[in-house]
Amino acid sequence: MLLDYDRMGWLKIALLGFTALVAGFLLLPVVFIVLLSFGSSRWLAFPPPGWTLKWYHELFADPAWLDAALTSARIATMTAILSVVIGLLASFALVRGQFAGREILRGLLLTPMVLPVVVFAIAIYAFFLRLGLGGTTIGFVIAHTVLALPFAIIPIATALEGFDKSIEDAAIVCGASPLEARLRITLPSIRIGIFSAAIFSFLASWDEVVVAIFMASPSLQTLPVKIWGSLRSDLSPVIAAASSLLVGLTLALMVVTALLQRKVKT
Repeated sequence: MLLDYDRMGWLKIALLGFTALVAGFLLLPVVFIVLLSFGSSRWLAFPPPGWTLKWYHELFADPAWLDAALTSARIATMTAILSVVIGLLASFALVRGQFAGREILRGLLLTPMVLPVVVFAIAIYAFFLRLGLGGTTIGFVIAHTVLALPFAIIPIATALEGFDKSIEDAAIVCGASPLEARLRITLPSIRIGIFSAAIFSFLASWDEVVVAIFMASPSLQTLPVKIWGSLRSDLSPVIAAASSLLVGLTLALMVVTALLQRKVKT
């Protein structure tokens, strides 16, 4: 190897220190938001003069916030299901298929990862206005599925590439149909990739705000849109509590995914 981590000496300590600084820089704003959600001040003031759970009580007692959270969960769940189904079929085509333009197709499917979100948001908003899908749940799900699809394809395709296809072929030789072999052999073997795809797709929709702002309507708002709208008119710590809810669910799902992947490896 070009660099041996165990033989880097003082550079190893410097690298660890630099990594810790970068991680702290990225996580510090999140920590501040969580702390502000427990502050006793009526405004987003740091450091908090005291500690309270009042803002969480107000959050869960406000039907508008609850409706936004449930809307986000509903749209994210539908997005995750649709992304996994499409991503699974696309992954089989990209990994197993032998056809001209396969790499071009792969690039097109992964384009939403590199395309500026605001460009996509403006384009999808103008297109959906003509179709009458603006401000609808269907429009939300379609738009978020396009954004989440790369996060479904990558883990499923990676798991499929690491699967020994000869096991599937052996099942077919033993009498199973190709479909039965894929359902009973291949899919269980790549279940961690499928689960990861579902989690990442869910989070891609759950945390998304730019496209959601364009797609929202007065009667249909996701939690990030509700937070954004509240920031423009109020600086109540309820906003921090709602943001902590977003962060908390995201962190919990990421930890579950990491633990499952670690369990499979061991």
